[in-house]
Amino acid sequence: MKQTAIPAVLMRGGTSKGPFFLASDLPSDIATRDKVLLSIMGSPDIRQIDGIGGADPLTSKVAIISVSDHPDADIDFLFAQVSVDQDLVNTTPNCGNMLAGVGPFAIEKGLFVATDPESTLRIRTVNTGMIAEAVVQTPGGFVAYDGDAQIDGAPGTAAPIMLNFLDTAGSVCGSLLPTGNAVDRVQGVEVSCIDNGMPVVIMNATDVGITGYETRDELDGNTDLKARLENIRMAAGELMGLGDVTDKVIPKMILVSPPQAGGAIVTRSFIPHKCHASIGVLAAVTVGTACLFPGTPAAKAATLPVGDIKRLAIEHPSGEFTVELEVEHIDGTPQVRRAALLRTARKLFSGDVFVPGEVWAGP
Repeated sequence: MKQTAIPAVLMRGGTSKGPFFLASDLPSDIATRDKVLLSIMGSPDIRQIDGIGGADPLTSKVAIISVSDHPDADIDFLFAQVSVDQDLVNTTPNCGNMLAGVGPFAIEKGLFVATDPESTLRIRTVNTGMIAEAVVQTPGGFVAYDGDAQIDGAPGTAAPIMLNFLDTAGSVCGSLLPTGNAVDRVQGVEVSCIDNGMPVVIMNATDVGITGYETRDELDGNTDLKARLENIRMAAGELMGLGDVTDKVIPKMILVSPPQAGGAIVTRSFIPHKCHASIGVLAAVTVGTACLFPGTPAAKAATLPVGDIKRLAIEHPSGEFTVELEVEHIDGTPQVRRAALLRTARKLFSGDVFVPGEVWAGP
């Protein structure tokens, strides 16, 4: 049977990578769409040898883009995390790294008219309904990819893309502290269950028997640690109102330690079964937010600047990720009014991807 060609643009967004599609080029039926995405990425297979996935959760991501009909948004972005080794496509969480590529893609596809010298797009993440602003460099009305901005976890430099998150609290769980507490005890470990753009479970690394300064490979090879984290994740998922999270990529698991290189805090993030090479955008925002609540594992480990605008360098295995939080206190409780951060993106390839006709015969 003839293969089906589907237009796609392969992009690096922040420290992630994956194909970007127009929603109109994919099946409208969700079950068929997910089969198509699995075929495109080559899943389930640890090598993803029969697809374009990179055999890592950070390179097995998909962005699906369309013009938004929401009055406060220009573009809709549906994020899909395609499992490497399972027959699973998860559209529950957001992805702030892939979000960085949405603006350039939308402009180049004619979904948004660029302005000189930069363009601000309002992007709705369909997964959670959250709206973010992306400021893209567009001199002369064209997307610029070259520039001097550098982010840890991606080589070289590129044009800066500023992401502003204005209302992220309870993005998936419905509230910033879905258990009603800043600190809970789960499976005998003190944790914070928090959702400020990404549902995460934060705990002190020493409470699960490590220093928190291990390399990504050392942690990935620690099967006892990963089994313990999964037990905690399953129990915390229920407490957070997420139900059975066996087949979900949330909540993410974050181990924290005191800063080691002059930053605010050290993190080791599990997404959820492999250690992240850095840390996700919205996970970094959520960890930064947790640092503001006295008594939490994050607050105990963190070194925070004074003032209501806090620039927090979140240290991770490949460097640091700076998050700027604008904070106010209401009845003694910290509230993050705005989270801003710098990302970059680059277009890598534009063309067609192919799936077997038996997977989808096309529109």
